[in-house]
Amino acid sequence: MSILVVGLSHKTAPVEIRERLAFKEELLSAALNTLVDQEVVHEALIVSTCNRVEMIISANGDTQAGLERTREFLYKYHDLPRSSMDQYLYHHANEHAIKHVFRVAASLDSMVMGEPQILGQVKNAYAKAVETGTVGRSLMKLMQHAFSVAKRVRTETAIASNAVSISYVAVELAKKVFDDLDGKTVMLLGAGEMAELAMRHLKNNGAGRILVANRTNDRAKKLASELGGTAVPFENLYEYLVEADIAIVSTGAPDYVLTAAGVAKTIDARRHRPLFLIDIAVPRNIDPDVSKLDSVFSFDIDDLEAAVEANIRERQQEAIEAETLIQREVDQFLSAMRSMELGPAIASLKQQMSEVANAEFERNRKRLGNLSTEQEEAIKAMMNSLTNKLSHPLIMQLRQAAESGGDDKVIELCQNAYSRGHTRQQREEV
Repeated sequence: MSILVVGLSHKTAPVEIRERLAFKEELLSAALNTLVDQEVVHEALIVSTCNRVEMIISANGDTQAGLERTREFLYKYHDLPRSSMDQYLYHHANEHAIKHVFRVAASLDSMVMGEPQILGQVKNAYAKAVETGTVGRSLMKLMQHAFSVAKRVRTETAIASNAVSISYVAVELAKKVFDDLDGKTVMLLGAGEMAELAMRHLKNNGAGRILVANRTNDRAKKLASELGGTAVPFENLYEYLVEADIAIVSTGAPDYVLTAAGVAKTIDARRHRPLFLIDIAVPRNIDPDVSKLDSVFSFDIDDLEAAVEANIRERQQEAIEAETLIQREVDQFLSAMRSMELGPAIASLKQQMSEVANAEFERNRKRLGNLSTEQEEAIKAMMNSLTNKLSHPLIMQLRQAAESGGDDKVIELCQNAYSRGHTRQQREEV
């Protein structure tokens, strides 16, 4: 049995290509049933997100046939000329496929390393395949192990502990200023997309009252309604800034919206309670001299991007440890899979040895004369004991080979050796 992956991602294909090969959620079950033909592909699940499309399959031992079958399905399903997308596709087999699945689930292969969304997307893909009935023992063990690996990477490394987006960094900086964001009043000046996202993250992290000021009052009211806040007059922004703990500024103004003099008066009115200012606008909307004021913590887009870059470097360092952890888990999974495949091989080996012994007994039965029931049972017990003792060293070697990653052909040879010997013996008797 082979574990295979065929797919493409943001690393290998532009968005217009990924869109063409994506699978619609409502059609996923039908696609899975088409992919699993039970001749080459025995199990399958499909991960389809904005950044990747991957088919994870369990196929028969012919790796090339499994890959060819999966590519053929992809082209036929999307009605594309054969091989038209080969330049964008990657494929992995067995150990490399297992490692790839573990890395994807642990978000080491994501556009933003350490992001949590991909694990949920992979879990949803697995659940859909289970619901459809295209997951069996092999993929069940693979995906459950992948989820366990992802959890270990997240808990045993700091790969997800540092924010790597502007909006998340803004939240992390605010936490450093206030420790606790519960009940803090946040003011949004302008309606930029990035500022709005930062506002939503602040709200999700416990921020309380929300004030929205925009030069276009209708836009302020609409955004305030979406955020569960209150629209306030833009021309009175300093008056309301006195009430805020955090202000996010992102307007289209060509000059400073918050000046050092205006913020100084605000601080006096606030009796020097800390004020956290985030300027996400380009050009800047907050006078740089504001950062010189006592009790004011002011950050512009360059400050935030510098923090993002530093955090990305931290994540890359953590990724080294995560990669080591994943390789250990891959080795462990491969050992478990070999042991799982070894069970039937051992059972087959002992069964064939027992059949050979019984055949020899029957062939020589006349030479033994009349045997009592007790004598016959004693001979069979002795034959069973001899079979166990003779097979034990070979079985131990098989287990050691499996644990050390030995050649899988050894198992196949052991399954067939006694069968061939038994067949030859039968021909000789004839």
